[in-house]
Amino acid sequence: MAIPVGLTLRNMGTQSTPALLRHGTLTAEQAGYHSVWITDHIAIPPDDAEGSGGRYLDPLATLSWLGGQTSKILLGTGVLVLPYRPKVPLAKWIATVQELTGERLILGAGIGWMRAEFNAVGVPLADRVKVSEEILAFLNQCFSQEVVTANGQDFLFKPRPKKPPIFIGGAAPHAIDRAVKFGAGWIPMTTDPDKLEPAIKSFREKARRAGTNAPVYAFGKLGSDRAEVQDRLAALEQIGVDVAITGVKYDTADELSRGVEALSERLA
Repeated sequence: MAIPVGLTLRNMGTQSTPALLRHGTLTAEQAGYHSVWITDHIAIPPDDAEGSGGRYLDPLATLSWLGGQTSKILLGTGVLVLPYRPKVPLAKWIATVQELTGERLILGAGIGWMRAEFNAVGVPLADRVKVSEEILAFLNQCFSQEVVTANGQDFLFKPRPKKPPIFIGGAAPHAIDRAVKFGAGWIPMTTDPDKLEPAIKSFREKARRAGTNAPVYAFGKLGSDRAEVQDRLAALEQIGVDVAITGVKYDTADELSRGVEALSERLA
């Protein structure tokens, strides 16, 4: 394949059983995929539960569990909504998952958008940028020094494994500016090369001026046949995408296996 490919798995709805999640992750690892990715919702309101029934497994808990059953595949949040969780417990969660999985966590992070969820966790939607950037700064502090400070209190941040790679999810220009500001990678939610090319050029130039060289992972569809997939991957590689992340449709383990097999044939 032109560039590595990661696979999204459903941690919501009827497809979010332990058996299906385990099967999907092991299948992806055995097939040589770069990573598996799951999303984040914390409090779905009843009138917005179509497709999930309001059932979502927590991303970090799920990835920690999957990490204990695998050995090589990388484990990504696509993306974790930072303002939903207090910064000190969140930093501890992230460090613990990174430690227990042998430093295989990839932290896709976003600022969120669903007003109902912000209402449920008690964080004003209007504060999401400020809170997210406070958390990103705090995470950088936690993984760079043993003694950190929160709410005026110094404490030892342990365990302190290698900081997981952090990627900011969202659209240009705000997401790429935030990624550059915090030395992070960028996760755009599209694999359209025409849409991505100017944004990636901007990201690379801003990162160069800031003295960073962070990667770009793109989420989206790759195509319905081998030629289309190969052309899309080649185009993404040409414009500077480092990893493409996509998914397959499934409701059962057999459908998941067939979907991954078909995708693998298009990638070969």
